[in-house]
Amino acid sequence: MLAPRYRASGRVFAELARHHPELTALRRDLHSHPELGFEEQYTAARVVEALKACGVDEIHSGIAKTGIVAVVRGRGTGGRMIGLRADMDALPIAEHNTCPWRSTKPGLMHACGHDGHVAMLVGAARYLSETRNFDGTAVLIFQPGEEGFAGAKAMMDEGLFDRFPVEAVFAMHNWPALPVGTIAVNPGPMMAAADRVTIRILGRGGHGAHAYQAVDPVLVAGHIITAVQSIVSRNLKAIDSAVISLCSVHAGDASAFSVIPEEAVLTGTVRTFRADVQDQVERRLVELCTAVAQGFGAQAEVRFERLYPATINHPAQAEFAATVARTLVGDDRVITDLEPSMGAEDFAFMLQARPGAYLRIGQRDSGGAFLHSSRYDFNDEVLPFGAALHASLVEQLLPLGDESFFP
Repeated sequence: MLAPRYRASGRVFAELARHHPELTALRRDLHSHPELGFEEQYTAARVVEALKACGVDEIHSGIAKTGIVAVVRGRGTGGRMIGLRADMDALPIAEHNTCPWRSTKPGLMHACGHDGHVAMLVGAARYLSETRNFDGTAVLIFQPGEEGFAGAKAMMDEGLFDRFPVEAVFAMHNWPALPVGTIAVNPGPMMAAADRVTIRILGRGGHGAHAYQAVDPVLVAGHIITAVQSIVSRNLKAIDSAVISLCSVHAGDASAFSVIPEEAVLTGTVRTFRADVQDQVERRLVELCTAVAQGFGAQAEVRFERLYPATINHPAQAEFAATVARTLVGDDRVITDLEPSMGAEDFAFMLQARPGAYLRIGQRDSGGAFLHSSRYDFNDEVLPFGAALHASLVEQLLPLGDESFFP
C-alpha cells in the first residue's frame, strides 16, 4: 500500500460536479457533429473555444492538422510537466439512436465515446486553470485520428514531445463493460497490437467446367483460411495470446458463375501483446501461405503491415494512477487485473516514447450498447468522474510542497 498522504477527499470531484451540465452540453454538441480522423475542424474549433473560456495559459492548434495542445501552469515554480490525452475523432457508422443529440451527419457517428473523452479533458482544463493547485505544468493533448489513422504518432512526428517534454503521459477510455464509478488500470498490457494482413493468391484462370486446366485460387484460399488457424493453436505457447482473423475474401465476379479467376485476395488482422509473438506469427503466416499455395501449383504473396503497437502500461505509472483512482472512488472500485482487450489503441505510440498509463473508466448503464455499435452513446454520468481523474493525476503527481509520488 502507498503512503496515507495520497488519500484525498472528494474535493476535485465535488468541484467538477458543479460543471456537469455544461460538460454534458459540450459532449452532446460534439456527438451531433462527428468528424473522421484529421477532419475534426468543427471539433477542434469547439475545443479551442472551450479552452479559451477555461482560461488556460496557452493553446497550440494545427498539430497533425487538427490536433490541439493546451498548457496550464500551476502555482508552484517547478519545471516538471505531465501530459493528459483525449482522442477526438468519430467513426464511419450510421447512427441508429433517436436522442435529440444524435449525429447530424449521415454515415458518421461518435460510436466510441471520443466526444466524452474530449469533454472530460476540457472539464479538467477548467478545474486546473481555476485552482492551479499543483507545482509544474499540465499539457492537455487533444488528439485527432485515433481510429486507424495513428494520430498519436502523427502528433509525435510533428514534435509533440519535443515542444512539450512531459515526464509522463496518461489517457483514459470509457468502458461499457464496467459500471459507472469503476476505474481499471493494469501494470502491463491493456490492449493488443493491431496488424493488417493481405494475402494475394495467384493461380491460373479458366472455365469452371474444365477446372483441371486451371489453378483455382479460390480453392487455395479455402485451404489457407483453414491452415492459418493452426498458427495460434500449434505454433504458439498456450500462454501466449494471439488472434488471427481473416475477415475478407475477394475473388472473381459473382455474375461470372463459370469463370475460375486468376487471383484471390484475403485480408484480415493479427492481434498480439508481445513483439516476439508478433514476429513469430508473421514468419509462420509467410511460410504457411507460401507452402499451401505451392502445394496447389499457385503462388501466395503475404503483406504484413504493423499498424499499432500493443498498449503496455508502465508499472510505476499504473500504480500511481490506481492510487489516484482510489482517492476518488475507493479501493473496492479500482481494478488492477482487468483482462486486456484484443482491441488496439494508438496511445501505444505515446507509451513507447514516455512512461505513462492507459486507464478504463466504467460507463455501463441499463440500456447501453458496446463500443462501435450503431446504438452506442456515451453515458454523461461519467463526465465529472473522468474530469476529476484527469485533474487529480496532475495534482498528485505535481503536488505543491515536497511530497511527490516519484522522487
